Amino acid sequence: MRIPRSLVAIVAALVFTAAPFVAQGQAATSHTSTSAATSEQNWWKNAVFYEIYPRSFQDSNGDGIGDLNGITSRLDYLKSLGINAIWLTPIYPSPQVDFGYDISDYEAIDPQYGTMADFDHLIAEANKRHIRVLMDMVMNHTSDQHQWFIQSRSSRNNPYRDWYMWHDGKGETATSKGEPPNNWQSLFGHSAWQWDPKTRQYYYHRFYIQQPDLNWNNPKVRQAFKDILAFWLKRGVGGFRFDAITALFEDPQLRNDDVVKDKNGKPIINAFGDSQLDSKFTDNLPEVHDVMAEMRAFTNTFDSNHFPGSRVLIGETYLPNIAELRKQYGSAANPEFQLPMDTQIGFINKLDVATFRNRIDDAETKLDGQVPLIVFDNHDNPRIDARYGDGVHNTAIERVIATILFASRGASLFYNGDEIGMKTTPPTRKQDVKDPVGITGWPKNKGRDGERTPMQWSDAPNAGFSSPGVKTWLPIPPSYTTVNVAAEEHNKNSMLDWYKTLIHLKQSVPALEIGKETMLATSSNTVLSWQRTAPGEPAVVVAVNFTASPQKVDLSAAGSKAETLLKSPEGVDPASLQHVELKPFGVYIGQVKP
Repeated sequence: MRIPRSLVAIVAALVFTAAPFVAQGQAATSHTSTSAATSEQNWWKNAVFYEIYPRSFQDSNGDGIGDLNGITSRLDYLKSLGINAIWLTPIYPSPQVDFGYDISDYEAIDPQYGTMADFDHLIAEANKRHIRVLMDMVMNHTSDQHQWFIQSRSSRNNPYRDWYMWHDGKGETATSKGEPPNNWQSLFGHSAWQWDPKTRQYYYHRFYIQQPDLNWNNPKVRQAFKDILAFWLKRGVGGFRFDAITALFEDPQLRNDDVVKDKNGKPIINAFGDSQLDSKFTDNLPEVHDVMAEMRAFTNTFDSNHFPGSRVLIGETYLPNIAELRKQYGSAANPEFQLPMDTQIGFINKLDVATFRNRIDDAETKLDGQVPLIVFDNHDNPRIDARYGDGVHNTAIERVIATILFASRGASLFYNGDEIGMKTTPPTRKQDVKDPVGITGWPKNKGRDGERTPMQWSDAPNAGFSSPGVKTWLPIPPSYTTVNVAAEEHNKNSMLDWYKTLIHLKQSVPALEIGKETMLATSSNTVLSWQRTAPGEPAVVVAVNFTASPQKVDLSAAGSKAETLLKSPEGVDPASLQHVELKPFGVYIGQVKP
């Protein structure tokens, strides 16, 4: 890639201020610390969030499993990336059936990740680097080993019985359990109802059998989670990512979900061999909004010595359209999430210019000015290469995706390893599968192990993730010898450098930090392009080629000439914005000249 002379001297020792990562030589385009997008109260509006899967990030004690001290040891790396906050997937005590999303104690640390003292040390060291730590909050379900559920299943008269979703079966007799209450399915395959022979009722589990759903109509459940939030807020966390939040409520009438059919009227069969259902009675029910408004109001009562102002609430929100996403923000009187995930954009899963243009424009025009949180990847989905790559130009395509992620308006969230171009590496044998989804769905669904492999830090044995000779919890992919942090951190054409540069531009160029977004060249079906504009600041144009062929695009609607801020390796500086040439899956970002 090429960076213009005026941006070469990006500050070596990045210092977190109200306007972080300002590049040297940019005085003419700098902005004040009073900008709404960069104030402490609104730090999240242009923030870069980094998801860490703790089991796979860094092993500090040689047991083959990543841990909290390992994360702490890599904070300087995260600071060098320009990260504002890290989201940790669950680190609570857990039987690890679903690798932490089956929680048995919400107010402790699983010993395999460390101790509470280790967690406090992580918070303290992150604070020194002005990096916030967000916890994963799983409110839909617990582990079946949680004391609440152990009590709940002990008898029908137990005080905790109504903390979970218990129902009689259909056609039950003294000698028969009958049939499940309805046709609802687990997202991990088969019926979502599990028979409990001791109390002779079924309990509901949206996910694995060992993850019983909580009853959110019970006010005691709501209070319990307020207490849990308070526990972690008092320890200094910067906020929470709420897992599976749209699944909190189910239809009280227990009506069957409809079977999804193909164009010929035949039921669509999923990877688990079940008929696909529409989930209209088990997902995104309106009562979720009341809960999140309540949790937001409660969270807003807390402050932090290190980071005064708002703690951030992020929602895992896979929703059918932009109108439903807008609802997740709540209202001015009853706000909910600051940042529900905009999966409308990141999980299109094909490079279609018109679809991307429409979805990005939706985020700009149909959220009533709310800030989108753009995300393309996480621990539950195949990595970017597997969903967007063509097998030939994967690296270039990953640059395209990163450009959309960081050069679009809003906050950005990415997954550890994306910044070095880690590849999806699924197991090749069923006996090697660790993920319960893969165990149930093999071979059509091989589970999520392929995107959860250990972070590749170097070409040393075990990729620098764990000690040489140690058996890591998931195998190290063979790609680690060339795809790793050490190999990329001093290579100006590497994916890592691409990510760093984009993040620095996002946080130092006013139009990219606070500017509104307008689509350009909207008749093109090969190039996605847009401009970012902020009052009194030079506009920035962005163009990305969605094809494996060279393309030209006319960006002259934004101006006649531009100074190149970033371009793909071997890209060319345009003499005029009327003729911007892009290599296959090429990228161009330029600051418009007056």
